[in-house]
Amino acid sequence: MIRQVGITGGIGSGKSVVCRIFKTLGIAIYDADSRAKELMTTDGILIHEIKKEFGNLSYHPDGKLDRSFLARMVFQDDARLKKLNELVHPRVAIDYQHWVEDQKSPYVIREAALLYETGADKLVDFMMVVSAPESVRVARVLKRDVHRTEADVKAIMARQMPEEEKIKRADAVIVNDERQALLPQVLKLHERLLYRN
Repeated sequence: MIRQVGITGGIGSGKSVVCRIFKTLGIAIYDADSRAKELMTTDGILIHEIKKEFGNLSYHPDGKLDRSFLARMVFQDDARLKKLNELVHPRVAIDYQHWVEDQKSPYVIREAALLYETGADKLVDFMMVVSAPESVRVARVLKRDVHRTEADVKAIMARQMPEEEKIKRADAVIVNDERQALLPQVLKLHERLLYRN
C-alpha cells in the first residue's frame, strides 16, 4: 500500500508553496480543499444533500454552487458550518481513496487546512505541519485575498485548531517564517519519507 502523508497548517502558513516543492520532486498531491469545492458542483449525492439541508437557492439555475449564499448561511452559524462539513468531508474521503488507488508516486500527500479538525489525520501514516508566526500569516492572507479584512482572517484562525496543538501532534514541522529556507527542510523530509524513517 502506498504511504500516505498529511500536510496541514493554519491559513496563510504556506501549505501550497510547500506542496508545490513536493510536486516538483514527483510526489502526487491531493488538495482536499480544492477537491471539496469541485465535488460540491459535481458529486450528485453531495449536491442533493446540500440542497436538502440548505435549500435549492444553494445552487444557481445553471447548476453552479452559489458560494456567497452558502457563505452567508454558515459564516456566523457554527452549527450550520458543522453540518456543511459533515456533508462534505465524507464525500472528500471517498474521492481521496479513489485518487490514492490511481497514484504511482513513492508516497502521496493529502493537503488540507482542517486535517486534524475532521479526523482525517487518522487516515494517513505521517503528519506534517507547516508553521509560521501569526503576524506573517495574516500579512500573507491580506496580500493574497484582497477582499478579506484583518478581522476576517483572525475569525478564520479562531475557528482552526491552535498551531501549538497541531505542532504537538505532528510527525514533522516545516517552518515557513520567511527567515528559514524552505527547500532544505522539504528535501530532508522527502528523503525521510522515501526511506520510511
